[in-house]
Amino acid sequence: MITLRDIREAQRRIERVAIRTPTLPLKFFDRPDTFVKCENLQRSGAFKIRGAVNKISRLRRPKGVVAYSSGNHAQAVALAAKLRSIPAIIVMLDQSVAHKVERTRGYGAEVVFGGDSSEAIQKRAEEIAAERGYDLIPPFNDPDIIAGQGTVGLEILRDLDDVRAVVVPIGGGGLCSGIATAVKESNPRVKIFGVEPEGAPKMYRSIREGSLVTLPAPTRTVADGLKPVRASELTFSVVSRYVDDLVLVSDDEIVSCARELILKEKLVVEPSGAAPVAAIRFGKMKLPRGRVVAVLSGGNADIPMILNSEVS
Repeated sequence: MITLRDIREAQRRIERVAIRTPTLPLKFFDRPDTFVKCENLQRSGAFKIRGAVNKISRLRRPKGVVAYSSGNHAQAVALAAKLRSIPAIIVMLDQSVAHKVERTRGYGAEVVFGGDSSEAIQKRAEEIAAERGYDLIPPFNDPDIIAGQGTVGLEILRDLDDVRAVVVPIGGGGLCSGIATAVKESNPRVKIFGVEPEGAPKMYRSIREGSLVTLPAPTRTVADGLKPVRASELTFSVVSRYVDDLVLVSDDEIVSCARELILKEKLVVEPSGAAPVAAIRFGKMKLPRGRVVAVLSGGNADIPMILNSEVS
């Protein structure tokens, strides 16, 4: 288990690279006192740079790094490796969003396509790491990665010391685990809610069944950053301990909120980042009165897809 101390140490390591993103009120939202933590404005376009820099900065004399990702972790590891002047190989899904692939290459990484599921690309990445003698940088199943992501929670608490709840998207659970640890160990009264798409409810089902569940591959959701078929023992244990509830949102609800964030709030948000706002807007959980923060985890959006999608 990571601790609040681990997260504070991570914050010192990443402060020269990661942006302290703003926490802003939503202007056109029905629920008053709803705020968003704008990790869509982060370097590389998502929160992932926090964990990647924290992890890679702690490696001793690395020959290179290997990661596996649908897109945002890919870009973060590529950038963090570039900043440390070491090579990076990123194994991505065959169906990864094209502009995420392009940006990963733009940071200097070699991209390898490894299959259509999170398990397939993980296996290929492990093989490459063993062949090359490179360090493997997992997207969520690592204490240093989780500690880096947890710095988002510290910033929320500093921006809004009277926050009552934080709503976080869950892919593999690294962001939610880090934020939950930072928030609950600082102020246990703050509620933490995790959000997954209906098409990829791996943590939702795991918590309800009491053990890790592996979903059939590939999962089907517009939120490509939330597609993993399985969480990890580490993130499952943290979510079990600290998260008050997990809820599901549909793709229609996600796209509807992504569109509103872009058109009304003028915030470019990818579907994964819009999932927490969808959970609030469509009343998926019982929120306390007062200030609530939805974490906009990323802004690497396929804008034409979002604006042109048919939603109910």
